[in-house]
Amino acid sequence: MATMTLDQRPVLIRPEGLEGFLGTPPVARGVVIFAHGSGSGRLSPRNNHVALGLREAGFATLLLDLLTPSEEADRANVFDIGLLAKRLLRATEWVASLGEPAALPIGYFGASTGAGAALLAAAAAPDRVRAVVSRGGRPDLAGGAALSRVRAPTQLIVGSLDVPVIELNRAALARLRCVHELVIVPGASHLFEEPGTLDLVIDHARRWFGAHLVEGGQ
Repeated sequence: MATMTLDQRPVLIRPEGLEGFLGTPPVARGVVIFAHGSGSGRLSPRNNHVALGLREAGFATLLLDLLTPSEEADRANVFDIGLLAKRLLRATEWVASLGEPAALPIGYFGASTGAGAALLAAAAAPDRVRAVVSRGGRPDLAGGAALSRVRAPTQLIVGSLDVPVIELNRAALARLRCVHELVIVPGASHLFEEPGTLDLVIDHARRWFGAHLVEGGQ
């Protein structure tokens, strides 16, 4: 599984001091910002693997630590969905301040608790966020009111073995008023560690971002 590739460069978002990796393919069709789950960050091998697959499909990626190391020391921050969503919106502003990427449509890829933050941020910025994908996520953590305000087409991907999270995703799905889809990956557990399951996540995410993030679809 890929962890780091040469087509990424380290970035620092100030004044918060958020560290990340920005990867840009030769011709980018959009930018996908990653919101990692609890206890994870820009070095997550699973999200790096997904990011590589998205860059191969023509999407720039931003893998970002939404908390500084000192903030992570307080476990309450790790589960503060409101704080994580604010940081995600800050990253969205930062991308919009760049050169060429500034003109590209923006999407979110959330994992675990990061999915709740991604949807909360998408609800707060309906004009900026064009599509959302969740992997093994907790979209319910965004709250019912925020879910009903999301306008970005949203795809929820869950492993078939992750039964409790499937039910939480179905409950969140019922709150969404945007274009949405629930994908159950056969034989996958919460972390998609089973052979081939994470590649299926990449296939589904490519399809969703290709259809909803890029102007006019694929």
